[in-house]
Amino acid sequence: MKKILVLLADGFEEIEALTVVDVLRRADVKCDMCSMDNDYVKGTHNIQVKADVNINTIDISEYDGVVLPGGLPGAYNLRDNQKVKELVQNFNEDKKIIAAICAAPEALESFGILENKKCTSYPGFIKDKNKLDYIEDKVVVEDSNIITSRGPATAIEFSLSILKKLGYEDKYMEIKEDMMVNFYNSCK
Repeated sequence: MKKILVLLADGFEEIEALTVVDVLRRADVKCDMCSMDNDYVKGTHNIQVKADVNINTIDISEYDGVVLPGGLPGAYNLRDNQKVKELVQNFNEDKKIIAAICAAPEALESFGILENKKCTSYPGFIKDKNKLDYIEDKVVVEDSNIITSRGPATAIEFSLSILKKLGYEDKYMEIKEDMMVNFYNSCK
């Protein structure tokens, strides 16, 4: 069974974090919400969530990927956390999935793993677009083991992309249909 770690720092964007957890758990992927300090983490819209694990006690070798939700100041709190930096850099060295949405790709940029990579983010959150292949007109951008996305409205497609990248093609198609994503996309 595949296993994903969703990092939650105070000020995380609830839609971006919890959509990933919901979609992956629908596919029976083990998905742990991980706090930086306390058991409970408060999102940017004052929704409090109880984490499953704590960054100080996890064994990162058990996980196939990590997700960094956006939201402010959550994305900054992830970017400025040394343990998060080391964890993400270790995942990158092992070519494990690293997914970031909204403001969180800025953390990946500051960790030095987006250079010469295709990526996207919420507008204005990538500092040096000259050092990477920044794409503004895509909902989700994948490059090797890196998945990035734009913001709250793109959270379902972002989550489904993670599921597909994990190799759950049948579940990807099933959940996409069950959640009415195909219907929604056909109505645009």
